[in-house]
Amino acid sequence: MTWQDKLDGTRDQLRGLNKTIPDTTRAFGALGKAVKEGGVLDFKTKEFVALGIAVSQRCESCIALHVATLIKAGATRDEVGDVLSMTIQMGGGPAMMYAAKALECFDELSA
Repeated sequence: MTWQDKLDGTRDQLRGLNKTIPDTTRAFGALGKAVKEGGVLDFKTKEFVALGIAVSQRCESCIALHVATLIKAGATRDEVGDVLSMTIQMGGGPAMMYAAKALECFDELSA
């Protein structure tokens, strides 16, 4: 399975979830919007934090979504690499394995 397939599948799953529990997903979406629009950090920085958490939590679907968002926000491979380095420092070996997946995802989706 490609990362694009993973991304498309994740979006399909979320659409199904939205139809089943719209109040919950709408509330979660509002939280995400408030967090990303408020505060002192810029949007791209917040997405870098989200990617680090996605890697450390070993969530491939989250990795795909946040990498795709970072690409749209203009993130570079070097920036992503820097975030992944910090994630590995904090998360050890398991984070290293998912950091490799995240970099592969970035490379595929940005090609």
